[in-house]
Amino acid sequence: MNEELMLVGDKVLIEPDNTNHKTDGGLFLPQGVREKEKVQYGIIVKIGPGYPVVDPSFINQDPWSETSSKDKYFPLQAKEGDHCIFLKDHGFEIQYKRKKYYVVSHSAVLMLIRNNSKIAGVTLD
Repeated sequence: MNEELMLVGDKVLIEPDNTNHKTDGGLFLPQGVREKEKVQYGIIVKIGPGYPVVDPSFINQDPWSETSSKDKYFPLQAKEGDHCIFLKDHGFEIQYKRKKYYVVSHSAVLMLIRNNSKIAGVTLD
């Protein structure tokens, strides 16, 4: 069976990043303490098509007429492979192929970290 995971609208699939097990002072945090945090680090695995946008030409058509316009979406800022910080309470935890993921709305993503990003000509590392 060949299946493909597809997200709808502005949803983002995030794999939690649990590699930071140590505090700045060098203390190791147990899993239960990390899970109680309101924000979570993760890697974006898949994104939905974006926010649906109504085609203005469709508004003036009769509801029973056939439309040839395709669905249009305003794309999301997040990209697959980005690291992110997101609000864990605004997402849904799921298990897919024995791995833990979060499905969150794009608005629950607080910050993106993209490798080799350029902002105003400055490369961020």
